[in-house]
Amino acid sequence: MEARKRVTLAYALAALLVVATNSVQAASTISVGKEIVFERTKGNCLACHAFPTVPDAEQTGNSGPPIIAMQARFPDKSSLRAIIRDATVSNSTSFMPPFGKHQVLSEEEIDKVVDFVHSL
Repeated sequence: MEARKRVTLAYALAALLVVATNSVQAASTISVGKEIVFERTKGNCLACHAFPTVPDAEQTGNSGPPIIAMQARFPDKSSLRAIIRDATVSNSTSFMPPFGKHQVLSEEEIDKVVDFVHSL
């Protein structure tokens, strides 16, 4: 019986370690995504979008929709990614830059931006 408890405890600790590691990696990805969003030579999303829940998002634009409640608006993260990559695919008159199509952002950078934006 004692050995079974130790094995169960070992599995529980291993699972906790995996969850904690994934959380740290996700936080890191979100942090890098935020940097890209704020960077004027990269995403420059602040030029057009308001970020009402991000205290350090100052001097934001209002020509694009506010970035808020993104998980409710985009339950399927891939649809948000498609818009960030190239909004002209779904809306030919969109004035949002096609970050992926014009290689302003790499595919990896787009993924990080999506992770950050989707977290809001």
